[in-house]
Amino acid sequence: MEQQPVYYGTYLQLDKIIEAQLPESFKEGRQPAHDEMLFIIIHQAYELWFKQILFETDSVIDIMGQPAVNDNTGDLQTIVHRLQRVTTIFKVLVQQVDILETMTPMDFLDFRDMLRPASGFQSWQFKILEARLGLKFEHRHGQHYYISQLRQAEINLIKDAESMPTLIGMLNKWLERMPFLDESAYWDAPEQEKEAHPFWSAYLETYAASLAEAEMDNLRHFNKLFLEDEVNKQRALSPKACRAALFIMLYRGYPALELPFQLLDTLIEIDNQMASWRHRHINMVKRMIGSRIGTGGSTGAGYLQGAMEKHYIFREISQLNSFLIDRRKLPSLPEKLTAKMGYQF
Repeated sequence: MEQQPVYYGTYLQLDKIIEAQLPESFKEGRQPAHDEMLFIIIHQAYELWFKQILFETDSVIDIMGQPAVNDNTGDLQTIVHRLQRVTTIFKVLVQQVDILETMTPMDFLDFRDMLRPASGFQSWQFKILEARLGLKFEHRHGQHYYISQLRQAEINLIKDAESMPTLIGMLNKWLERMPFLDESAYWDAPEQEKEAHPFWSAYLETYAASLAEAEMDNLRHFNKLFLEDEVNKQRALSPKACRAALFIMLYRGYPALELPFQLLDTLIEIDNQMASWRHRHINMVKRMIGSRIGTGGSTGAGYLQGAMEKHYIFREISQLNSFLIDRRKLPSLPEKLTAKMGYQF
């Protein structure tokens, strides 16, 4: 069958996209507000980028959801590459605020009241993205409000997403199966005795010696975070996963750990970029409407501030930095382990 020529406008469905801006103020009987067109296009662009971020995130979860990710294939490189793309897109989302801020508060007031009760808070794609990354309902800010302004079909989509595997859940499983720390092939002490494990015994001693007197409570947190294997539903990462993640951060110079470290670092950056986007959004809302409530009925900047502080999905990874030590004091690793983590010839 002969393939038909592809036409640019048809391929991109430009007839739908370009005609998809229907400003309320341009309707018959109203005074057109010039900046409403900009407002619509900016938010349409946000939603298109959310769709792309979801597309990348879903693909990464699918790869990590395999029975076992083969680190000797290109899978891990693909995961890191696609998540780094997500961070770059979020940087673009932050930069788009610069364009929106060319609209003054008075420009916004020309059409703001016509938008009620529509609100950016009704972006169901963004809520699905948060759920797919790993934000649980019980950790959401404003739980009573977060789906109250949505249609039932959109609520169903969000609830479905909350019941699906998450990126941080897949990360936990991947970290737990990292072999370098607990396999008896590399260590003399039995894996069952966590306190007796030669690596953790040496590391904890060095870490304790590095703490200032005001930081000594960190030792209690260290034991709880890395060495107690009790089930804690409040945690996204198990102690075993945290041990693996810290090990990756400490010895990331070894070839076998370069990509795993990039993965962890990229997830932290995703959190940072999402927080940056929320921070810019907060400042923009304060600039545009001050202390007034949002068009959707939220508390405006107050709600956004609460969400920014609470919605760090990969917080447990970034918090591991509290337990690093000077690289010059790192415990020496067994020779057979360093050989395994080096280049294989």
